[in-house]
Amino acid sequence: MTRPTTPLLAAMLLATSVCTTQSALAAPDPERCSTVHFSDVGWTDITVTTAVTRYVLNELGYITKVKRLSATDTYKALSEGKVDVFLGNWMPSSEHDIRPYLDNGTVESLGANLTGAKYTLAVNQAAWDGGVKSFADLAKFKEQLGGRIYGIEPGNDGNALIQKMIKGNAFSLGDFKLVESSENGMLSQVKRAEHLNQWAVFLGWEPHPMNNQLQMHYLSGGDDWFGPNYGGATVYTNTRKGLTQECPNLGRLLKNLKFSLAMENHLMEAILNQSTNRRREAKAWLNANPDTLAAWLQGVTARDGGPLPATLAPTKAP
Repeated sequence: MTRPTTPLLAAMLLATSVCTTQSALAAPDPERCSTVHFSDVGWTDITVTTAVTRYVLNELGYITKVKRLSATDTYKALSEGKVDVFLGNWMPSSEHDIRPYLDNGTVESLGANLTGAKYTLAVNQAAWDGGVKSFADLAKFKEQLGGRIYGIEPGNDGNALIQKMIKGNAFSLGDFKLVESSENGMLSQVKRAEHLNQWAVFLGWEPHPMNNQLQMHYLSGGDDWFGPNYGGATVYTNTRKGLTQECPNLGRLLKNLKFSLAMENHLMEAILNQSTNRRREAKAWLNANPDTLAAWLQGVTARDGGPLPATLAPTKAP
């Protein structure tokens, strides 16, 4: 027979539940969790998100280290326990690299940390105003575009797609020329065209400071080449097997991490164009965005189980 719950007993049970929850929350991560190893594959957006996350973890009492590895070596290192965290699993483009490790359970995905990323052809404002809205519009405005599509470094996958379109005369682009140079070289050409009120079509992607620096528009109609949603991508957080179970406080923070295109565009610009200190820029951005920081720290304590340090105490913006 079940005993009826009296109001007093209910209150006692609730208090016990709250105390138990707080006690669990305050449990420190074990000593083996004190040092967290990240992989950085050298992409500026991942360098930025890694820098911000490291700043937060350092303030919480963790030691953080970074290894510069290729994407394929990153997944191998995660599977072998040589790296703990990777914040740059771009999907679906990384599907081939990560799938074997997800299937055998040696790498875990904690969920998306960025949505809305894109990678496809874009045009400047003059071309957009002139009528270039999609891939199908390019050929009819060949003269205004100078018959050129600006790419980045030779061998880049985006350049390869453009060259394949030209070779196969997709969208009647057979007479166009791919201009290969570098990321900075391409952007210099686009900025020059913008200054002269000339038209330009080029490889564009987000997150990247170009989205703040240029009046640019992504072209529709390239789904069969760059993928749907303007070459849309979602970026996931990966960890080695068992990390979140061994280090629950660290795991809570990693699962809470959600970045935005605006955030990454801003911080990438600061790092790329102003050669500023990454830690200082991360701290300044978090100070200016307390609501984001508060969301990241939901249910998180210092590594030793103590309260959050004053430097991270989330407060509402005035």
